[in-house]
Amino acid sequence: MAGSAAPMNSSLSKLQSLNGLFAIYKKQGPTSADVLNTLKETLLKEAGVKNANPRKRKKQSLKLGHGGTLDSAASGVLVVGVGTGTKTLSTMLAGSKKYVAVGELGKATDTLDATGKVTLEKDFDHITRVDMEEKLKSFTGDIMQVPPLYSALKKDGQRLSVLLKQGHKVEAKPARPVTVYNLTLQEFKPPLFTLDIECGGGFYVRSLVDDLGKALSSCAHVKTLVRTKQGQFTLEEHALPEEKWTLEHIVRSMQPCSVSEQSTKPSDQPAEKPAEKPAEKPAEEPSEKNSVNHAENKT
Repeated sequence: MAGSAAPMNSSLSKLQSLNGLFAIYKKQGPTSADVLNTLKETLLKEAGVKNANPRKRKKQSLKLGHGGTLDSAASGVLVVGVGTGTKTLSTMLAGSKKYVAVGELGKATDTLDATGKVTLEKDFDHITRVDMEEKLKSFTGDIMQVPPLYSALKKDGQRLSVLLKQGHKVEAKPARPVTVYNLTLQEFKPPLFTLDIECGGGFYVRSLVDDLGKALSSCAHVKTLVRTKQGQFTLEEHALPEEKWTLEHIVRSMQPCSVSEQSTKPSDQPAEKPAEKPAEKPAEEPSEKNSVNHAENKT
């Protein structure tokens, strides 16, 4: 018995000594918080911890957090902080994000994506590729945007999405400034269209697609959404798939950091724009430090 305990304690000790950031792949379906809990449970089991409960907020043996929540219906890069890395998430991830979004013309939903109920249907036969490319110009640069009602933003301490599901009446948050660095129409096969988006903090892809549909005298919603980049982490080069959620792979891919780096580490922001840190962040890409220890689900 004593012989088997030593490797377990050694593995757990190594896990607990990690301080840094790494990226994992979030699949479509679970919330970002659920994915983080699964990651934590997997790592604790590998370290030999029995009956690991990642949702317990007290007496945590491993400190993990994520920055930049993805909707449950979205997939892609989810950046995770471990140890002191959880304290650097907002600073490290204040740079640009990239998304590939597939929108569908002719239908609007209450959530602005495919998970919601259809609230409006309108004709889209009049829309051409040229029309859409022309309208996209007005959504590029520094713009004002109204966040979706179904979001992780809060009213009186409660998430708007939760209040809506409970039947409460919720008023839209006021429009706020956001930045779109690049916005390109990759494919146009009505009713579907594909956008490549590079944006700053506080930006909602769902609001963009909804506003674009209205600007084209029709309506639209997000059918699928994939985040391909967040800060310096890309989907292709850095995001670990679930089968690689092991101590070995994390150590190999982790970007180390120390407490002193919290205010000194630069983010990966386009040269023409300084990094910004919005006060509140959306469900699609907020930079709040959603630690498992005291995190809130952002859906």
